[in-house]
Amino acid sequence: MPIVDRRLPLLGLTSLLAGVMVFLALHVLPPTSGISPVRRTLSEYALGESKWAFDLAVVLIALGSALVFAELLRRGHGRFAVVMGAVWTASLVVVVVFTKTDWSVGPSLGGTIHRYASVAAFLSLPVAVMAAAGAVFPAAAGWRLLTRALSAVSLAWFGTIVVGVVNMAMGGVSWWRFVPLGLVERMIAGFAVAGLAVLVLGLLRANRQAALPR
Repeated sequence: MPIVDRRLPLLGLTSLLAGVMVFLALHVLPPTSGISPVRRTLSEYALGESKWAFDLAVVLIALGSALVFAELLRRGHGRFAVVMGAVWTASLVVVVVFTKTDWSVGPSLGGTIHRYASVAAFLSLPVAVMAAAGAVFPAAAGWRLLTRALSAVSLAWFGTIVVGVVNMAMGGVSWWRFVPLGLVERMIAGFAVAGLAVLVLGLLRANRQAALPR
């Protein structure tokens, strides 16, 4: 296996972790530390002077994801998983290009595009990870179960938004008030990215086994 191929999963994991670290910094460092992680979405960080940090975090995660799914494609680990991974990665790019609506100003086309790209991202990544788990962990049932469980929890958190939408359609409060949207979004993204990180560990494990003398 060429060295560049063996390094793809490691480079992907490094980029993923770097993006997550930037997001964590936005939570605890001023001027964004005052933004509620329970009620305000991650995209709220893009509305102020820290937009560059938000964009950097998303781009790092997108780059890391692209490297991981490129490795899955190279190994032939499921076209469906790779397609869903491509949707996730492309959606992240769109999220950076089109900023979240600033409701103090009013709705915007770019904000609407941002919202739909966010939905596509939140759905596609856990589906991609779940679809790839069997191929990456063919003989490791525990790791396979963990990967799929993380993806399932991510989708379950997304389901609370669906419940909120149904509740609103039945005359209840607005869906974005029905759930603690910031917390829900962070749980959706956090569990899905954790599942992707576990996949990378599986790829790195496969690389080590392939490098052993036969």
